[in-house]
Amino acid sequence: MNRGPESRGGPSVTAVVVTYNRRDLLDEALTALGAQTRPPDRTIVVDNASADGTAAMVAERFPGVELLALSRNIGGAGGFSAGMARAMGGGAELLWLLDDDTVPGPEALQALLDARQRAATGEDGPPALMASRVVWTDGRDHPMNTPRPKPRATAAESRLARAAGCVPIRSASFVSALVDAEAVRERGLPVADYFLWNDDFEFTTRLLRGRRGLLCPGSVVVHKTREFGGADADPGDRFFYEVRNKIWLFTGSRGLAPPERALYAGSTVRRWARTFAGSSDRAVLRRALVRGVRDGLLTRPRPTAAILRETGALRETEVALPHESHGRDRDG
Repeated sequence: MNRGPESRGGPSVTAVVVTYNRRDLLDEALTALGAQTRPPDRTIVVDNASADGTAAMVAERFPGVELLALSRNIGGAGGFSAGMARAMGGGAELLWLLDDDTVPGPEALQALLDARQRAATGEDGPPALMASRVVWTDGRDHPMNTPRPKPRATAAESRLARAAGCVPIRSASFVSALVDAEAVRERGLPVADYFLWNDDFEFTTRLLRGRRGLLCPGSVVVHKTREFGGADADPGDRFFYEVRNKIWLFTGSRGLAPPERALYAGSTVRRWARTFAGSSDRAVLRRALVRGVRDGLLTRPRPTAAILRETGALRETEVALPHESHGRDRDG
């Protein structure tokens, strides 16, 4: 499944898949990657210290896949940071980011590459990010992974996107996003200490600030979550990560301009209200809310490079990581 870029035209693509204790789903996802009409040139699976035989399954069933086994679970945020760092250390040009429960249709990658080429301009080249249409197992658009449309996209941006069969977006999820590695080198990796929730939103808004991102409906992947639902579904005590990370994002990330922070903060409060209204155990949510507010206001994320080195992600491939800033950057 790892092929040299000289084996096909165009930029080389490295698929990065993060997994944790979902061996069977990962098997299905990797099988689908291998069946692409335009397979990735290299595939990296980041194993977040799974205990279900994931590493053995990958070695046996997919010998061409590169396995990056971490010493402990650092969540989706840390896993994607580790995989992207490893990919860029190997000279990746494009990074195709996928969860382990994501099954891409056979033409998913080719559709992203084709649309990216159609949307390129002589002035600023191709878009920095291309996102797939994400559906659930029954074919409905998955509300958990719907990219945010770009507010106030210019007429030229909208026209160019339509010509490529796409829609301008401001953010995307890690469920099938094709990103320009050079843009990542400039803007930085996902913040590993987010662990889970909002890591993809923070990363993609930071990547896309002042750059173009597109949703490509012709590229379809199935996100095989247990249930069909959006981000306002009851998360239980994991609500802590939603609250803490949103506070970290609004007070420290450079992804959002001040007007955007106000816009997304308002939508966040409304979504939290819906979460509480639909919860069967609001006491758990209240405790998570208090912890999240406390940690969000009193702590800052640890440096991503330090976390990756602790888990062995950078032991063999020492890639120069971009300068990381996640302080209280109020002016954006």
